[in-house]
Amino acid sequence: MKIAMLARNANLYSHKRLKQAAEERGHSLDILNTTRCTVHIASHRPEVYYNGEPCIGYDAVIPRIGASITNYGLAILRQFEMRGCWPLNESVAIGRSRDKLRSMQILAKHGLGLPLTAYANDPKQAEEIIKAVKGPPVVIKLLEGTQGIGVVLAETMSSAKSVIEAFRGANVNILVQEFIKEAGGTDIRALVVGGKVVATMKRTGAADDFRSNLHRGGSAELIKITPAERSTAVSAAKRMGLNVCGVDMLRSNHGPVIMEVNSSPGLEGIENATGKDIAGMIIDFMASKAKEGKTKTKGTG
Repeated sequence: MKIAMLARNANLYSHKRLKQAAEERGHSLDILNTTRCTVHIASHRPEVYYNGEPCIGYDAVIPRIGASITNYGLAILRQFEMRGCWPLNESVAIGRSRDKLRSMQILAKHGLGLPLTAYANDPKQAEEIIKAVKGPPVVIKLLEGTQGIGVVLAETMSSAKSVIEAFRGANVNILVQEFIKEAGGTDIRALVVGGKVVATMKRTGAADDFRSNLHRGGSAELIKITPAERSTAVSAAKRMGLNVCGVDMLRSNHGPVIMEVNSSPGLEGIENATGKDIAGMIIDFMASKAKEGKTKTKGTG
């Protein structure tokens, strides 16, 4: 199998591990800098070029598209899909997951556990949406933030209103969510591959940070999850239409609540915490499923 990976940094742990796992299994994997890809659009001849040369002969594509180039990356991925190249995660599903509001709406529609969430355009409604999520305290998030960037904990009504008004004054879209105090600064990452939870870890934030992202100095350890948490993770992946994803959950007093479904989960933390060959599992899944022309929009929304 000949695989293309859309990724800007070939030296990241996750990208090197996927390439290693593919080559160990007899496949070839080329890492293509997404920003150096171009699309040529013509009737019946959807073409992708890389550094001026046509991208041909690929059986499958692994999208590892950075949040800062989501729209461009999805355009490139769609072109691969139009050529009949099988994607690990499809463009429509990735687009859903990158839009926090849309993903929350889809998950809520299907009855999955979520923190109380509010969204408004007018900064004059700040107090109304804070009360709607039973705050303060509240968590305020950028709609397109990643790795804990653009996430603020506001502990008082005045500070929450100030943050909301500042973001909206800068014309930045945000969500306001209830603060799950009982989670104690920890969350659960469940890694789903092909509709199964293959690895789980508990992430704990740094001593002075309520966010548990490993990129922000948090730590990770192996954890056994409950049947309800496992079911929630699998259902979230299915409803988003993602073959591979990281589902981030908090343990609340009323069961697991989903914070985010990540379509390009990092592998370093979870492989180190669990000792599992996650990259190998992903490549094996691809080898069993990748068939030319079998791209279709999955999930709902």
